[in-house]
Amino acid sequence: MNKFLRAGLATVLFIVALLLVYYVHMRHFRVNVVLYASILDAVIATVGVFGVLYLLKWFRDFSRLELIQLVVIWMLGGYVFAISLPTVIDRSLSFYILEKLQQRGGGIREDAFRQVFTEEYVREHHLVEVRLTEQLQSGTVEIHNGCVTLTARGERLASFSRFYRQNLLPTHRLLMGEYTDALTDPFRDSHMPVDYRCSRD
Repeated sequence: MNKFLRAGLATVLFIVALLLVYYVHMRHFRVNVVLYASILDAVIATVGVFGVLYLLKWFRDFSRLELIQLVVIWMLGGYVFAISLPTVIDRSLSFYILEKLQQRGGGIREDAFRQVFTEEYVREHHLVEVRLTEQLQSGTVEIHNGCVTLTARGERLASFSRFYRQNLLPTHRLLMGEYTDALTDPFRDSHMPVDYRCSRD
C-alpha cells in the first residue's frame, strides 16, 4: 500500500475519531466554551489516532517531515471543524433567524425583528450569560462587586478589533438594499439612555 493511500485512510480514521470524541465530549462532559472544547477534541483525536497508528507501524514508510505535515493537516482540519460547525451553530444569529422563522410557522413580519432579537433572542440563547462566560474564560474581562471590567488583554483585543473594524472592514457593505459604512463605526450614533458605567478604582 503506497504512502498516499495510507495517509488518506489515516485521515479518514482521524475524522471518525474527531467526530466521536466531539460527540462524547459535548454530550457527557462539562464544557466551558464550545470553541475551546472543540479545539481540544481535535488535539485529542490527533494524538490518539497518530499514537495508535504509529505504534502499529502504519507510518513506517513516512519521513519525519511527512509525519509533521500530516499532523499539521489534521490539526488544521480540526480547527476548521471547530470554527465552521459547532462554533457557528452555537453563536450564529443567522442560524437563529432561520430556526426562529421555522419555529413561528415559516414567517415573521419584518417590522417585528427588532422585538424578536431584543425580547426573544437574548433570553432564549442566554446571550449575556454565554458571552460573559466566554470573556471570563478567555481572560479578557473580570467581574468584581457587580462590575465587569477589561483586563489588560481585553484592552489590547478591543483596540485591535476597533482598529480592524475602522480600517479593514468594507466601507460599502450591503444592508437591506443600501451600501453603507455603518458597521465600520457602530458607535458613531451610540447613545447611553442611562449611565450604567461603574468605577474602576
